[in-house]
Amino acid sequence: MSVTQQYFLDSHRARALGEPEPPAPGRHDAGLVRELRDYRRFQAVIAERPARGRVRYALRRWLRPRAL
Repeated sequence: MSVTQQYFLDSHRARALGEPEPPAPGRHDAGLVRELRDYRRFQAVIAERPARGRVRYALRRWLRPRAL
């Protein structure tokens, strides 16, 4: 069963029981991504690592040609 089918089934059941409908799938994804980003930055600060630019720095280090 797909997410959409499950949502419609839950919505139908909630209407039949007089309960509030569940939120639509994907409605809170942007907020979740923001919270995850803030959590990872916070954990980096606690571990005394740079909180920003870590991915870019790692990619630059990995892609930089090495001198022989």
